[in-house]
Amino acid sequence: MTPESTAHPTTADADTDADTGDAGTPPAAPHAAPDRHLLDTFQHEVAVFARRAEQTRLGGLGPTRGTMDRAAYLLLSRLDQEGPTGVKALAAGMGIDSSTVTRQVAPLVDSGLVNRTADPDDGRAVVLRISARGSDRLEEVRQSRRRLMTLLTEDWTEEERVEFCALLTRFNSSIARLQSG
Repeated sequence: MTPESTAHPTTADADTDADTGDAGTPPAAPHAAPDRHLLDTFQHEVAVFARRAEQTRLGGLGPTRGTMDRAAYLLLSRLDQEGPTGVKALAAGMGIDSSTVTRQVAPLVDSGLVNRTADPDDGRAVVLRISARGSDRLEEVRQSRRRLMTLLTEDWTEEERVEFCALLTRFNSSIARLQSG
């Protein structure tokens, strides 16, 4: 347990067996409402994670650590995955507004990491495309972040990494659904 989490022990630290309950009752249904203690621990650990992630910027290891902010990383990653994309489509896919994308992509265009061209179907709109330089830079940052994730999970099994990644992906998807609905 972390120092910050001592006030909120994890369910593994609880006095009762989570599978059988206090009186040997059968385990709860998989979709039963979680207990208050579990939710308190969960929200506390998410808050601690968010603070630590911001403090350390979780930007990787080595010379590229902290050299690309979160907005740039997410924009470049999205453009790398999806290919040339219009501002509106990029904003919708990221769950942010078009003006935010325009503001955040401007320094990426200025630094040559993103190319901005007129949309061939609508000359008023623009299409954003990651440049070769942007792809190279993104890969440098990804390598650095992979090293960090390896270090942070060096005592985990591969199954634990897979499970954590799946649960974190599911958690982020739940947040996105809540924000969009």
